Amino acid sequence: MGMAQTQGKGERQVRSAAARLAAVQALYSLDVGEGSVEELVRAFMNGAVGGYTMVDVPDPAGIFDPTETRTELEPPDGELFCQLVRGAAAERARLDEVIQATLSSDWPWERLEALVRAILRAGVYELLERPRTPPKVAIKEYVDIALAFYSGPETKLVNALLDRVARSARPEAFGTKAG
Repeated sequence: MGMAQTQGKGERQVRSAAARLAAVQALYSLDVGEGSVEELVRAFMNGAVGGYTMVDVPDPAGIFDPTETRTELEPPDGELFCQLVRGAAAERARLDEVIQATLSSDWPWERLEALVRAILRAGVYELLERPRTPPKVAIKEYVDIALAFYSGPETKLVNALLDRVARSARPEAFGTKAG
């Protein structure tokens, strides 16, 4: 997140959001075969990978297409980043089973792009394995990540699937009993 996107958020929240985004990026890289877990963790933690985003800058006169400029991201919460990447990578088969069992018939597993799979793996892992994170916070963060990349139905898929997983795994957070 650039500084413009972080107004109103505390530093800890910003660093957590940056960790989630970096974890999704690392999990995506793993999914498409770009390195090992530890290579990617080291690359993100030492700043060799990640750390910036490209942002559209509109033409003030509105005549030309927007240009892109590089914007530095806030440094991620290293502990959260490492836990998400290492944990989701280690639990990938179980997470994929949960995701596949939760998908609607409109979204078969084969239809999911690698980036959507990475967002869902990180989100489901956090919902199942990080009870300190309120489910609604985790869901919102991963929907925000999806919104950064998609403007179509993918964001609704991420929201619906993570909501279903959270309500099943942590019903007490929604005022309902396990059942």
